[in-house]
Amino acid sequence: MEEELRNMLKIWVSALISISYCYYISSKISKGFLRLLSLLPTFIIFLLIPLFFSSVHFCVISAFFLTWLANFKLALFAFDQEPLSPLPSSLSRFFCFACFPIKTNQKPSSSQTYNKPMSKWVLASKIIIFSFLLHLYSNNYHNGLSQLPFLAIFTIHIYLESEFILFSTGTLLSTLLGCEIERVFNEPYLATSLQDFWSRRWNRMVPSVLRPTVHIPVQQFTTPLIGPNLAFYAGVLATFLVSGLMHELIYFYIIRKSPTWEVTCFFVLHGVVTSLEIWVKQMRLCPPPHRAVSSLVVVVFVFVTAGWLFTPQVLRNNVHKRVINECLFVIDFVKSHLVNIVM
Repeated sequence: MEEELRNMLKIWVSALISISYCYYISSKISKGFLRLLSLLPTFIIFLLIPLFFSSVHFCVISAFFLTWLANFKLALFAFDQEPLSPLPSSLSRFFCFACFPIKTNQKPSSSQTYNKPMSKWVLASKIIIFSFLLHLYSNNYHNGLSQLPFLAIFTIHIYLESEFILFSTGTLLSTLLGCEIERVFNEPYLATSLQDFWSRRWNRMVPSVLRPTVHIPVQQFTTPLIGPNLAFYAGVLATFLVSGLMHELIYFYIIRKSPTWEVTCFFVLHGVVTSLEIWVKQMRLCPPPHRAVSSLVVVVFVFVTAGWLFTPQVLRNNVHKRVINECLFVIDFVKSHLVNIVM
């Protein structure tokens, strides 16, 4: 753990130096290909950073924050697009918005439903559930479960832990920056469609960077070739494909083995079904189902396809055991230090 913490310190110092270069040097270059070329060293550094970690948590966090989001945001910055353009007033703000999954909450009228802060009761309930799961792990109750119940428990664990990490990051940075930050997760289990799930409720930072970097360029490029209607679906499929490839890269950082492409197939499948769902809505081929029914269908579909394509690599390579052991180690570490403080 001490070595991992030292690596973490070195990594974030490297990230700060890289972002400082982008802020003070690359920003002075005219937008376009030359600025994009000047950002290439930062892209490479952020691509290599997760390889310096052996911890699953540190590896995934650095891969998501830097390799994925920061690199995509900097690619947009090369062409003077949000969220890093116009250039923030200080290096600290530029660094935070580049390297962390945060976005200012501008509260457009059409999205107010998705920008409400998390209820204290909901947060308390999630903390209780997460504590119960950790209790199961610490007492080895999970070892006696069959694969399906364990998979359900572990999926809930990953969702809650991801939300806690991103929620705490957003809360801390919103205080430091003095601005309101959008929620990254917004009760994805209440989604009434796959479109609602992926674009408005699950990890909303991802569509916010994939839309301008993948969806819109692909749609604009293919419109003269296949028409605006099909070009829209081409953009949707390209977005899910890129998301799948980025998840495949994160799996490589964790497992350090050649990809099996199961994760990419998971996202391509969801891209196809989401496109079909949007088409059915536009054509009004059938009346919309009751909200409770559609929410149940979405949750079941996501869970079943995840168990089929998303989690097999995790189970085959014992990543779940590493995640659980790291969580238990943190709990024991905190307990031991609290005892020492009390004594």
